[in-house]
Amino acid sequence: MKKVLLCALLFSNIISASDYNYEVSPMAGYVFPSGQRLENYAAYGAEFQYNALDSLLRPELSVLWSDADYEYIKPHATDIWRTAVNGVYDFTTNNSITPFAKAGLGYEHINDRGNGTDNLNHNGAFADVGAGVKVGITDQIALKLEAIEMLKFNHFDWDNSLLLMAGINFAFGEKVQPAAPATIDESKPDTVPEAEPETKPVAAIQPSPADSDNDGVLDSQDKCPNTPAGFKVGADGCPLKATLPVHFAFDSSEVDEKGMVKINEFALFMKESPAYDAIIIGHADSTGPTEYNQKLSERRAMKAQSLLIERGIAADRLSIRGEGENMPIATNKTKAGRAENRRIEVDLRE
Repeated sequence: MKKVLLCALLFSNIISASDYNYEVSPMAGYVFPSGQRLENYAAYGAEFQYNALDSLLRPELSVLWSDADYEYIKPHATDIWRTAVNGVYDFTTNNSITPFAKAGLGYEHINDRGNGTDNLNHNGAFADVGAGVKVGITDQIALKLEAIEMLKFNHFDWDNSLLLMAGINFAFGEKVQPAAPATIDESKPDTVPEAEPETKPVAAIQPSPADSDNDGVLDSQDKCPNTPAGFKVGADGCPLKATLPVHFAFDSSEVDEKGMVKINEFALFMKESPAYDAIIIGHADSTGPTEYNQKLSERRAMKAQSLLIERGIAADRLSIRGEGENMPIATNKTKAGRAENRRIEVDLRE
């Protein structure tokens, strides 16, 4: 256990939280009942969390089993099964430690309630509330620790129990998949045999048409005849500009496959137009706290910046700015509008 914690601390600054659709956590812990019916006892089970919903709370199914001992008139052991459905809120951080809180409802089933006063402990529903933390070991495996308070109305009285649990969290089903590399059709020949050149009579040498600014567009067709070197130009000889319309999933700074196409196109444009620098501007919708949305917009801009640098664009040509939820281009009252507002843009500077 000490080695696991040490590894988590060493990598806390280089492991970034990834967005995966599913989490499964085998768990074990101990139950501390407040009443006098049962001794303290162990609990074992698993928790299943689904992350793909466009919601602040993520659904979780918890199934736990215990072999408990009664202390009353006729001591004996019994199996206790608990099933609960919770809503989980993960607090986003910039390192591998992710705090979370949860609450929900469940049902407790006791196989053998015994005789006499033990019969007061009935099967029934309970409410729970808890908090915990996930400490990243890799981007898909984490140490999970949590404390849960369970409250049950039992035969005209309230029973509450404290549950302390530890386990390993496995994340899988990643939303964002890297774009597949282009394939080469090896069935086609690499080269085409060149035809033998025809012998033509030598014509008189004609002067070449003028291209004063050497941009590849003749002066007779060039509407911007004095374009400096370092700009990619269009058919009219004027400098071209490019946009970078990349959108993001809810509460995410990861770029999907469609966005990667835009990133690759913009990187090619920047290579062909070395005279341009770019300011990458991140935006967020209005869901959640304003301060959190500001940081989320900055992370989105930083993600696009790092992807462009990976594709050969010099870091000193790229700067970032986060606008948070301050500059929506659509209404934040609808799901479609919020999706439009979760974006990045670029401002090209000469």
